[in-house]
Amino acid sequence: MAKISVIGTGYVGLVTGACFAEMGHYVTCLDINEERISKLNQSIVPFYEPELADYLSRNSQAGRLKFTTNYPIALKDGEFVLICVGTPPNPDGSTDMSQWNSCVENILKVIDHPVIIVNKSTLPVGSGRHLKELLSTQAHHPNAVFTVVSNPEFLREGSAVKDSMQPDRIVVGSDDQEALEKVASLYVSLNRPVVKSDLNTAELTKYASNSYLAARISFINEISNICELVGADVNKVAEGMGYDHRIGSKYLNPGIGWGGSCFPKDIKSLIHFANQYGLDPQILRAVEKVNYDQRKLVIKKLKAVLGDLEDKTIAILGLAFKPNTDDLREAPALDIIQQLLDQGAHVRAYDPVAMELARPKLPAVTYVSSPYEAAKGADALVIVTEWPEFFYLDLAALHQAMRNHIIIDGRNIYDPATIRAAGFTYKSMGRR
Repeated sequence: MAKISVIGTGYVGLVTGACFAEMGHYVTCLDINEERISKLNQSIVPFYEPELADYLSRNSQAGRLKFTTNYPIALKDGEFVLICVGTPPNPDGSTDMSQWNSCVENILKVIDHPVIIVNKSTLPVGSGRHLKELLSTQAHHPNAVFTVVSNPEFLREGSAVKDSMQPDRIVVGSDDQEALEKVASLYVSLNRPVVKSDLNTAELTKYASNSYLAARISFINEISNICELVGADVNKVAEGMGYDHRIGSKYLNPGIGWGGSCFPKDIKSLIHFANQYGLDPQILRAVEKVNYDQRKLVIKKLKAVLGDLEDKTIAILGLAFKPNTDDLREAPALDIIQQLLDQGAHVRAYDPVAMELARPKLPAVTYVSSPYEAAKGADALVIVTEWPEFFYLDLAALHQAMRNHIIIDGRNIYDPATIRAAGFTYKSMGRR
């Protein structure tokens, strides 16, 4: 079993470290956030992710998973150093490499033995080769020998543990064949397909994958808007498309668009990168525009039934950008709520796990403890995040709680006939 050092304990780093430990490797995770490391040493997960707490506790107790803020301790004798730090977008769409650069500087200072550096952070294409040149010329110790591998992650928040242990594929890229094979061997127990390539190809594979998935969602949302105009049912359209084996049914769920830490920043980064080479990625620009326009439809639908939103009370169900996470990065709910507040509406919001994180971002919102409390006295209720508990709400109780009986279903979780039979005015996405 290998000795692995993981730098960064966010979604990617912590899940990656815990899952490699579950595979039997010995893992030390490093983060400069002392409070976070203190909690992790008590097996307290700093964010919501199903199954992760069990992996953390089990492997910590078995001695396969450790946490530290000390670079020399984390990197001592490690055969593999996995960089899993954040690479958020700059205002111009380029990638903020400050955390990554700081990480590399510390690696150069500390490493005194041969090691394979594995980039799991999402980096602009060419970063791996740049790192390779940097490490070969600026190492502080004569015994430090570096090789570089790109091993992008394809984790979905809310199912990150499953995606790590049952991946569709493992992508490994390097200009050093021996290092590539060694990194691929870390995953041998999973028995999954391995795609081997050069550094640039592996890096671009991550961007291409996320951009294509985002494009599918924006495409079906544009079809959804056409369906509303002509009186068609987008769910049936998507079903009819999905049976075609060339298309498939995944990521054809109409709604109010995508958010999170990956799709928005990866599309912005790829657009910026293409521009640097003189290319205008028109499809990517359209994918982004359709997504953000989709959020405005909620306000349009509310105005169609309520008129002026001044002093109206709107109940929002769901704040996180998707179910089974508390992540609010680029969450559609934040945009929708801000638009409502700007128009003078009062907002009452409920989310099973994300409300504490939302409070400082949207202090003018009233946060409540249940969907029914959110609906109390509301003029309309908006489904923003498709949490499982929202599928099974007591419609009679909702009806009794609300002042005006209007539901805007931004995720099409309800059957229109059922909701209307319960006495609601019902507006969904792309359905009559």
